[in-house]
Amino acid sequence: MKILVTGSAGFIGFHTSKRLLDSGHDVIGLDNLNTYYDINLKKDRLKILQGYDGFTFHKIDLKDQDVVESLFKKESPQRVIHLAAQAGVRYSIDHPQLYVQSNIVGTFNVLEGCRHNKVEHLVYASSSSVYGLNTKYPFSVHDQSSHPTSLYGATKISNELMAHSYSHLYKLPTTGLRFFTVYGPWGRPDMSYFLFTKSILASEPINLYNQGNMTRDFTYIEDIVEGVSRIIKKIPEPNPNWSGPDPDPASSTAPYRLYNIGSNRPIQLMNFVQEIEINLGVKAKLNLMPMQDGDIKKSHADVDDLVKDFEYSPKWNIQNGIKNFIQWYIDYYNVKLTK
Repeated sequence: MKILVTGSAGFIGFHTSKRLLDSGHDVIGLDNLNTYYDINLKKDRLKILQGYDGFTFHKIDLKDQDVVESLFKKESPQRVIHLAAQAGVRYSIDHPQLYVQSNIVGTFNVLEGCRHNKVEHLVYASSSSVYGLNTKYPFSVHDQSSHPTSLYGATKISNELMAHSYSHLYKLPTTGLRFFTVYGPWGRPDMSYFLFTKSILASEPINLYNQGNMTRDFTYIEDIVEGVSRIIKKIPEPNPNWSGPDPDPASSTAPYRLYNIGSNRPIQLMNFVQEIEINLGVKAKLNLMPMQDGDIKKSHADVDDLVKDFEYSPKWNIQNGIKNFIQWYIDYYNVKLTK
């Protein structure tokens, strides 16, 4: 199968592309290689992908409609996994324009490319951030999500709504995936576990917001990739039982679906930090801070639909996941531990 992966030099995009290539698919990678974080990390991921005969890379910014349109016509992908986005909840507070351009305009151009080039199935990244002020746990795709606490979350809700309109108007099959706090090797340096590791090794304090009283549904990257690789194969169909008087946000009379991908095992942030300490053999210095704007206290994914429709549920725990991440970090950055 010929699959276009946007954001292929990114954290999830890299791992997804590698899994698809290992499975024998042809992957067309697209990334603008921006400098939101260390571009050398992106280039090193890309080098690994370029070692596969089935991988083709295009350095493209999704905001450029004409270039995106030309790419779709040239490559004619059968299916598309759209992972490219301006990431980061907190960064969106001070840089809102970037999120509108990358996440809304960029996604619109992908939808148009899929619409006009007979793409069989579009799978796109959403986020647990869409749940915003919701406090009904675990978070379910069948509950309403209309009160985001950040512009990042708002752009992801917008992506879901845009995808539904294309599924309804043009019968484009779309599946949105709400990722929950993804971590693992080759991760993003702006993520908390990455920052914690770097600071602990440098004997610098780590910032824990809401006095560290936070809970997250940390999801190991291999669980994410396993879910994506299964979902891309199954084209969604209209839900014959969908009801207008009682609308289900997760499905539609159109070929449209939403799924959570999380561990379904929420972890206290302090326990997550302790797991990093254990693997580094170093005690963290804690800087306890108040709650930060745009953040939420708890996330917890209901993954029942993922289990039911794909016979799959996340397998990794934080003990094994953090161990793998720390080992990668030590190797990649050539860290000499003193424990």
